[in-house]
Amino acid sequence: MNTTTKSKSSHVRDQLRDTMETIAERSKEMPETIGAAANEATVAMQNSFSTMLYGMQEYNSKVVEFAQANTKSQVEFVQRLAGVKSPAEFVVISNDYARHQLTTLTEQTQELAALAQKVAASTTEPLKTGFTKVPLSPV
Repeated sequence: MNTTTKSKSSHVRDQLRDTMETIAERSKEMPETIGAAANEATVAMQNSFSTMLYGMQEYNSKVVEFAQANTKSQVEFVQRLAGVKSPAEFVVISNDYARHQLTTLTEQTQELAALAQKVAASTTEPLKTGFTKVPLSPV
């Protein structure tokens, strides 16, 4: 073997050793990185579920509010019908009530749809921000 061959093999051996040391160091860091990413993902999920629960409570409260308003409106309608003195008056009261309920139902549906969209958006936000911190590339 000449010195050139020894020099090349020594150089390759040094590069291999350096590469192996780098891999070993990164392997030691990997559990910490994975652990931190898992913790961040867990926190993001918890925040998302908390936000979703609050949003569902808000949505349910709005549904109960609407149900109470609709029940009150129904009772008032029945009371007005109880005082009807002619078929024409019955038709007028019924048409007014139907028109009012259609308008009310449309408004309530739009409000619930907007609230559902808000809840969905706010529920996914913690996931978006939480998971963007998680490293996606390997060592």
